Amino acid sequence: MTAAFAVRLTDAGKRYTKYDDNPLLVSSLRHVRAGSRRSTLWAVRNVDLEIPPGECFGVIGRNGSGKSTLLQMLAGVTAPTEGRVQVRGRVAPLISVGVGFHSELTGRENVYLNGTILGLSRAELDRLFDDIVDFAGVERFIDTPVKFYSSGMVVRLGFAVAIQAQPDVLVVDEVLAVGDFAFQLKCFERMTAIRDAGTTIVVVTHNLNAVRRLCERTLLLHDGVVQHLGDTTEALSRYHALLDTPEEPEDETAPLGASVGSDAVTIESTDLRLQGRSTRALDAGDVAEVEVRARFHDTTAEPIFGFALRNEARVPVYYDDTTLLAVDKVEGGRVLTCRMRVPANLVTGSYTITAMVRSGFDGPELTHSTPLSFYVAGRPIVHGIVDLHASFEVTEEPGLP
Repeated sequence: MTAAFAVRLTDAGKRYTKYDDNPLLVSSLRHVRAGSRRSTLWAVRNVDLEIPPGECFGVIGRNGSGKSTLLQMLAGVTAPTEGRVQVRGRVAPLISVGVGFHSELTGRENVYLNGTILGLSRAELDRLFDDIVDFAGVERFIDTPVKFYSSGMVVRLGFAVAIQAQPDVLVVDEVLAVGDFAFQLKCFERMTAIRDAGTTIVVVTHNLNAVRRLCERTLLLHDGVVQHLGDTTEALSRYHALLDTPEEPEDETAPLGASVGSDAVTIESTDLRLQGRSTRALDAGDVAEVEVRARFHDTTAEPIFGFALRNEARVPVYYDDTTLLAVDKVEGGRVLTCRMRVPANLVTGSYTITAMVRSGFDGPELTHSTPLSFYVAGRPIVHGIVDLHASFEVTEEPGLP
């Protein structure tokens, strides 16, 4: 480990005690004394991590994986049960919507209260006040009690105060998931600026595109255990593999991408492949292959395989099928494998692909697979849904001054 660090965790873990109370009515009916059973839960454990000054570091994982507990330890909200947590310099935590705000106070009063908690003087807050309000976009409501604010207004104001505090370490939990698109762009720009100025940023978000844009390194947590610490693209790939694993599988032997129940046809598996190998991470332009294997229990006329692609906002991106292949019928008991090859001309982001089988051009859908998640790393300057690989030419007009 290097000598200079902004954040360091050494074998850090947090354990909570869980109390399971016996219901009073049940206890009285059974003539037993009401009481509690105690059990322990490790929210996060065995974390070794070092973040140098000026790095923007991402933390991702499913709900309940321990992300917020980790940030609470960094912010000093809770102490580790084991191990050690070291944070150097002033910390500005933004770990929950409205944390540090008093609902009965106005926005103006909460700016001064929260700013004082973060270590700013009255004179500094007087000087920064207009910039804080302008960034949050709450000028019309600054003298209104915060209890009448929407959650988006509260988090915008809290974020504006936190970044103006010029912290050495900024701890952010899901702020990029709140607010409209314009505010999220302002967050990206400001966080990039304060990172370049030397502030260390630790950010938890489900906005995977934000993680890719902001963070070179990312920590992936699952059930409180570190699954990956390092390159962000690899972390996103492993995260999508976790998303493909049901939290409470009905059938632990069922392969990924299997059918959502059907009597006539069963999709046994769906896979995304690149150069013959299964993958969950693509570069824009890669020619990927989607392979689906279906077992037909009944004789089916004109079986057609279809594929639906959606982005992380569930917006349809592409649909295609095998209508033009014109298979007359397939006998019951047969297994067909369909492969679709397609270039991943997509912008950076998370996607799902779903395979389906129907009978006939306009016939009913017989079955479809569970969505298969994957990630595409594209050109950072491209936005929208697809990358059309446009070419540009700029010329100077002769004879103009």
